[in-house]
Amino acid sequence: MNANFLEGTFQLRSDYIPLCDLLKICDIAETGGEAGLLIIDGEVMVDGEVELRKRAKIRAGQVVSGDGFRIHIAPAP
Repeated sequence: MNANFLEGTFQLRSDYIPLCDLLKICDIAETGGEAGLLIIDGEVMVDGEVELRKRAKIRAGQVVSGDGFRIHIAPAP
């Protein structure tokens, strides 16, 4: 995981993105396995609450955060 604090906006291309895919695309995790471990270990929050489902559907308006990162989800154009 990136040691520096990362804050940014992710632009959806569809109605939702699975949480594990979002973590990989945003370079929070290098692999799907690493993303899964972060989630299962309770290190990822969605809208301020711990999310333990790897395939949780992340939609526009939500905020995904954890130790060192915060990602705001923007709607598809």
